Amino acid sequence: MDLTFSFLRVVSLFTMTAVAEIVGCYLPWLVIRQGRSVFLLAPATASLALFVWLLTLHPAAAGRTYAAYGGVYVAVALCWLWLVEGQQPNRWDLAGVLTILVGVGLIVLGPRTS
Repeated sequence: MDLTFSFLRVVSLFTMTAVAEIVGCYLPWLVIRQGRSVFLLAPATASLALFVWLLTLHPAAAGRTYAAYGGVYVAVALCWLWLVEGQQPNRWDLAGVLTILVGVGLIVLGPRTS
């Protein structure tokens, strides 16, 4: 498989997984912290189920997948902070996420012996 396609597929899958997790956690947060409708818990449950299913689609070993996913989650969470919550990330947020994404690249693209 072409390395560029493979990389884009993994990044897309990680991003979709992170969005599903964030939505699944953000909706209950709205219910508990902001008194929103308890009916938001139904789509939250569905989103968390989607998150779990998406994790099973990742091609690498579970531990490696979770480690790399954690970094992408941080990046997506900062995008969420900006786009949904209206708070622009600062330079320290951006430096931190850049550092994390370099680590994710090493985990995802590093050579495998088995």
